[in-house]
Amino acid sequence: MVLSKFMPSNPKFSARFAEAARNAHTTAQVLVDLLENYSDVEAKVQRVRDLEHEGDRLSREVTNLLAESFIVPFDREDIIALNDELDDLVDDMEDAARKLSLYGVEKPLPQMAALARVVEKQCALLAQGMPMIEDTGKIRELARIAQEIRALEDEGDTISDEVQRTLYEGVTDVPGMIRAMRGGEIVDLIEDASDQAQRVAKTVESILLKNA
Repeated sequence: MVLSKFMPSNPKFSARFAEAARNAHTTAQVLVDLLENYSDVEAKVQRVRDLEHEGDRLSREVTNLLAESFIVPFDREDIIALNDELDDLVDDMEDAARKLSLYGVEKPLPQMAALARVVEKQCALLAQGMPMIEDTGKIRELARIAQEIRALEDEGDTISDEVQRTLYEGVTDVPGMIRAMRGGEIVDLIEDASDQAQRVAKTVESILLKNA
């Protein structure tokens, strides 16, 4: 996630990636608030949608910048991967929020909020690390951040496993089955966001190894 000492710099890329990481963190914060304070649902879901649109805009800017630039800070394939993964991270959170509204969920499962909090912590770490993208002196710190993101993903897996074990307990009718299935789908989407944050971290580590 840092420049090779022989690679010329183009700080426009790092600025876009830092902004995208901040946008992802804000999206995660709104999702946590939605799930922990389940009121004004439609307004909060719309806020998540607006942030997803902002993420799309930033992703397009990186794509356009890549097409226009002769000088890039690291491999073009890595720029494309990092850009896509950050965009998908916000997409997963937006999809979870949208399904809460679409399915008319009256009360979210408590594990949804716990899992969203994990994603929020991961996104906070990404937002912290992304501004260091071209700082050759921050390799160890960025590696530590990536490790913390992976550890949080394991925590998210544990929460998701708990949901799978208990999701259908006490369900005896078709409406209850439908609610459980929909709840499980939303949990899976939030877990997808956690997995996606880890993919970003893995891409970061790959770039670190290439450009150390």
